[in-house]
Amino acid sequence: MEDSTQLGAYSRRSGAENSFWSMGMLGSWLAEARDTGGGFALAEALVPGGAEPPPHTHTREDEAFYILEGEMSLRVGGRIMEAGPGDLVYLPREVEHGFELKTPTVRALFLITPAGLEEAFKQLSEPAPSLTLPPPPEEPSDVEGIMAVFEAHGVEFTPPPPA
Repeated sequence: MEDSTQLGAYSRRSGAENSFWSMGMLGSWLAEARDTGGGFALAEALVPGGAEPPPHTHTREDEAFYILEGEMSLRVGGRIMEAGPGDLVYLPREVEHGFELKTPTVRALFLITPAGLEEAFKQLSEPAPSLTLPPPPEEPSDVEGIMAVFEAHGVEFTPPPPA
């Protein structure tokens, strides 16, 4: 982790210059490891239905969602949690979780601590030419490739139940 005493204060607004399209969603990095001495990363994300990740467990970081718009249902361990505007959901590391949107989209602040996982998102993203959701993909996503990138960052995916 960097020495945070050497970091300067800054201000960043969600916007085109720091926005990306990744795995069907629109995101804007408001803080990254380089900004916070590795302490945390924060993004504003607009997630459409169908872009939800499979159940997974973070081994290196805690995460939290602060819902700005829309509603989602989260499975955290064996618990179901419903979240909507104004709700904060904290997801500790080493606890399996997943979520499902209950509205067509959800806009949320996404916090990861310590920072680092944002690099996986950045590796799988492209600069957003506009502050809109990306167009639907013309080809199926490379699910195995996406999972490999996140697994390299300490995310473990739950295998599907046997058929």
